[in-house]
Amino acid sequence: MEGVSQDEVRKVSKMPISSALKYASLTSFLAILIVICGLILPSNLVIPVEGATKADWNPRSFWFSPWGKSGVHKGIDIFAKEGTPVISACSGFVVSADSNGNGGNVVSILGPKWRIHYYAHLKSIKVIVGEFVRQGSEVGTVGTTGNASGKAPHLHYAIITQIPYIWNYRSEKHGFDRMFFLNPHELLIR
Repeated sequence: MEGVSQDEVRKVSKMPISSALKYASLTSFLAILIVICGLILPSNLVIPVEGATKADWNPRSFWFSPWGKSGVHKGIDIFAKEGTPVISACSGFVVSADSNGNGGNVVSILGPKWRIHYYAHLKSIKVIVGEFVRQGSEVGTVGTTGNASGKAPHLHYAIITQIPYIWNYRSEKHGFDRMFFLNPHELLIR
């Protein structure tokens, strides 16, 4: 087994059945407790661009179609001057901080309720993978990287849930994806 030492395997294999069951029960209990704690953490978000207001994005752009290569717009674009600080909308752990094709320079943060907060088109990245960031901490700067090249500087902000919201399913194209992408506009204006 990868990641488990032979000594640990020997210890568990020599355990009496009742001890092994207690160990498995405790491990299962802790895993369930961690999941539940993640779900009940409050998720009051702040606008992830310093100084921005709800007037800086189009509230109807979420799930707008047609939208480039992706077909639909799975987030909102918050427009700001290039280099404006992008801040974490919530506290969480940085799970990705790199460059990809369409998103350009991107940061993904695992926040409350097991949601991934995705920040794209960044000019610069100011965090590293594994880092814990507090709400309002700078994670990068507004830019035009990826498929935003040649367009007005903006932050593409999306929220992805790890637990599908089945009531959001639609029978249309990309309707399955809709269960996993939450409307940032609705969550930011609460």
